[in-house]
Amino acid sequence: MNKQEEIAALAILIHDLRKHKKYTLKELADKIGRSVGFLSQVERGISRPTVADLTAISETLGVPTTYFYNLPKPKELSWVTRPAERRTLYFANGITDILVSPKMSATFSMLESQLEAGANSGERHLSDSSEQGGYVLEGELTLWLGDDEEPVTLYPGDSFQLASHTRCRYGNLTEQPTRVLWVYT
Repeated sequence: MNKQEEIAALAILIHDLRKHKKYTLKELADKIGRSVGFLSQVERGISRPTVADLTAISETLGVPTTYFYNLPKPKELSWVTRPAERRTLYFANGITDILVSPKMSATFSMLESQLEAGANSGERHLSDSSEQGGYVLEGELTLWLGDDEEPVTLYPGDSFQLASHTRCRYGNLTEQPTRVLWVYT
């Protein structure tokens, strides 16, 4: 899939899940702290959610954030994934997530996050139901945990592990791209 097809697929997944869970646009927008207009644009593929938006949507609708990466795997090696087969989500604020795991139904899943210079997960803290960890492959990743606004900066080769529901946000405060391998349970 190309970038526009990926954005359209995410829009359909969000819309269909919201309808299935019997939320109106207004109800979901109120729960995630965004406007009805913004959420409508996301569901039509006009606007892209931030990482924080998608996390809030998944938490409100009762699915893990990784739900939005699910795609069927029509291939012979279900335990291998190749670059051309990977699902990609393009977020607002300069973050791209690529699902590198072959399946989402396993005990853990892996994502490669690419953060453009100045990219961030949004102003709101994320709180994912999964335990997660990361390994900085390239660049610098800055994390803010809980209510402690003192940032921690990680460099290539540094790793971290967060308990489920840990409130955090992250960003690339440099002028160079950053790549991080995330692992979610």
